[in-house]
Amino acid sequence: MPAAARKLTSGDPRSVAARVLQQVLAGRSLSEQLPHFLPQLEDGRDRGLVQAICFGVMRTYHRLHYLEHQLLAKPLKARDRDIEALILMGLYQLLYLRVGDHAAVHETAGAANKLGKRWAVGLINGVLRNFLRQRERLLTDLERHPDALHAMPAWLLQAVQSQWPDSWQTRIEALNSHPPMSLRVNRQIHSRQAYLQLLRDSGIGAEPIPQVECGINLIQAVDVEDLPGFAQGHVSVQDGAAQLAAGLLDLAPGQQVLDACAAPGGKSCHMLELEPGISLTALDSDPERLQQVRENLTRLGLQATLERGDAVDPGGSWAERCYDRILLDVPCSATGVIRRHPDIKYLRRESDIGSLTKLQAAILDRVWGLLKPGGRMLYATCSVLPQENELQLERFLHRQGDAQADPLDVTWGENRSVGRQIAPGEGNMDGFFYAHLVKRAS
Repeated sequence: MPAAARKLTSGDPRSVAARVLQQVLAGRSLSEQLPHFLPQLEDGRDRGLVQAICFGVMRTYHRLHYLEHQLLAKPLKARDRDIEALILMGLYQLLYLRVGDHAAVHETAGAANKLGKRWAVGLINGVLRNFLRQRERLLTDLERHPDALHAMPAWLLQAVQSQWPDSWQTRIEALNSHPPMSLRVNRQIHSRQAYLQLLRDSGIGAEPIPQVECGINLIQAVDVEDLPGFAQGHVSVQDGAAQLAAGLLDLAPGQQVLDACAAPGGKSCHMLELEPGISLTALDSDPERLQQVRENLTRLGLQATLERGDAVDPGGSWAERCYDRILLDVPCSATGVIRRHPDIKYLRRESDIGSLTKLQAAILDRVWGLLKPGGRMLYATCSVLPQENELQLERFLHRQGDAQADPLDVTWGENRSVGRQIAPGEGNMDGFFYAHLVKRAS
């Protein structure tokens, strides 16, 4: 648990949310920080408020930051990121939550006391009241600042505009939207239709995801423990686009299969649900994330060989085998899953893309050597950037004379020079890229 989480003993949801956002503004992941702080709150409604505020602030950060910059006489110091978080939270509540203006200002400013910064109460109160007085003018001014208007970093906004010049507004709206809670039905236990009926019987609204035979979107998110049979492995939480991977590998009994970047294990588990007769090796370099794979396999009653190892530097027994099928879901910018992880817009930098593409190229080259002649590799990212997708594979095919790209015979996505790109929001799915690579027999 971070020291910030240990120091805070107050159960006030706004001060807890400020501590979470303080960590995110310092460069840490929202999904990693929330589990450290939410246990401080006993009331489920308070936990829900913290999550709503934290995700909402990061979803609209570039807009809120612009407004904050207009309202502060000078920027706050790094040691006062918790106060900056409170200002962003106050603006978010005034703009987007059904909270009365007086309550939003009073409760947010008062939270500074609980953080031990009494001096900031007047500052926060003044900034938020000033926003209410100047609201119309400030919001009109947003029109002249595209990154603030669209709540998107300028470099990524430009990338989406370049990728989809005729529909970029739709793609940006999708990235900024609230995603559905998406489920993957374990077809070893239920058909999708049978599980939809179980949901209806439980009073949970749902609809099928057309692109995948096991996929369901809930009309409204619920706690996983309220899902029929969740603890018994009847269903898992997974976006529809991520569910496409297993079906693209043409799995058959007896095949040796490698999931080379497996954590948290959703695609590994799906492969075993579709074809229990494969021999699956799930690899990841992070022991904590590998434990997530183990927990998912255990809940679903599935078996695989788990290996801790680095795909950039293959070594050990897993690297001494050759595989019929390899799933290579490489580390990437995650720009296609921003609606589920809105802090990516703040944490990811354009300068990160170069190092990511080098890492992807290194993994591709090393893991390719583990594929049998005639075998198939599925290259996957949750990115919308061509540098990580088709351009990456164009360079790979130029380097590897025994590699060829097979077209994907599917109706979803958009055809690229290599592979297919799912646009954010297509079929209410995340933005993913898939390409099929085959190793020619020598």
